[in-house]
Amino acid sequence: MKKKIQSLLNESILVKQRLLKSQLRETEKLARMMLATIKSGHKILIFGNGGSAADSIHIAAELVGRFQKERKAVPCIALTSNISTLTAIGNDYGFDFIFERQIQALGKKGDMAIGISTSGKSKNVLRGIQASSKAGLKTAVLTGQNKTRLSEISDVSIRIPSTNTARIQEAHITLAHIICEIIEDAL
Repeated sequence: MKKKIQSLLNESILVKQRLLKSQLRETEKLARMMLATIKSGHKILIFGNGGSAADSIHIAAELVGRFQKERKAVPCIALTSNISTLTAIGNDYGFDFIFERQIQALGKKGDMAIGISTSGKSKNVLRGIQASSKAGLKTAVLTGQNKTRLSEISDVSIRIPSTNTARIQEAHITLAHIICEIIEDAL
């Protein structure tokens, strides 16, 4: 068991070392874009499925509440947290539309949409990002290493250098915490 734990921790560390080498510029671009959105009085809309849905709620909570410092609340909405909305849209229109419809209702020009998909292939995240672009929102995605349509259509795309879902999710939260700290320092 000890060897398994060591192996998994080393694998996680390796992914983050690769991330540092390959995605530093994109991470800085994402942080700057989020800060510009916030400073201009606009909001961030964030969404994903499964573990990425939970990550969306986690990130929104860090921004609306606080991360490590007392500061003004940051307007951020996780589109994954309203079960009634998700199930109504899923039932009436289909699961592929759950984020698109919310972007159409809540997104305004100048806002920012962040989609999270470890595979980069989630149809509902893709539709949400497409609807965001159409409505004049800035867009960003957090995905895994594979280049996909989702990573190609976003203003910023951070591709974690791994195909292992758990390692990708760990890196997504690490990046989110880094960006939250940058935002708090700037505010």
